[in-house]
Amino acid sequence: MRSKITASAIALSLGLALAGCGGMPTNRSMYSVHQPVVEKTSYTLDVSTGGAGLAYGEQRRLAGWLDAMGVKYGDKVYVDDPGDNPATRAAVEAVTSRYGILLSDAAPPTEGYLNAGTARIIITRTKASVPGCPDWSTNNDFNPGNGLSGGYGCATNANLAAMVANPEDLLHGADTTGDTVIMSNSKAIETYRKATPTGNGNTVSNTGTKGN
Repeated sequence: MRSKITASAIALSLGLALAGCGGMPTNRSMYSVHQPVVEKTSYTLDVSTGGAGLAYGEQRRLAGWLDAMGVKYGDKVYVDDPGDNPATRAAVEAVTSRYGILLSDAAPPTEGYLNAGTARIIITRTKASVPGCPDWSTNNDFNPGNGLSGGYGCATNANLAAMVANPEDLLHGADTTGDTVIMSNSKAIETYRKATPTGNGNTVSNTGTKGN
């Protein structure tokens, strides 16, 4: 009888121990399994065109649509014009430039057929998020494999996804020549070098009193 009770107690203790290992961390790298995911969504507006670009009143309608969509930095605006009329693109660009948005080339494919005398304005908007966060799957301190907790990296990556101005920068970095950055960095240096040493404007004066 005692042996049966002992065997039952050992089996129960092993079962509890194995059950406690269910939330044991298994990620032994230094990288979080929760990484930002970038999603793209496209919005379209069909406008009437003419020989001079957009038909009468279409620029105002386009401006109202851009206001309603709240276009901002990071959004990309395309023109899909089957007639390939440069005046149409120029008319649309005259509106988008008021919002600080430059038209992008090579419009992405969209659903639906464009009739003659119609152009499609496309806004492509990206959003970054970190699925699965917060992650509380690791619910114990038993960690013999020295693995990372399930929620490791959630705070950092979620904040990064929320703060980045252009989520596409998370995919391939900022696409720029860097000329503006170089000019900004060198402006202060050039101003200092070209400054006349008169003592005005916080510059160094070359005048002084000679000693005996």
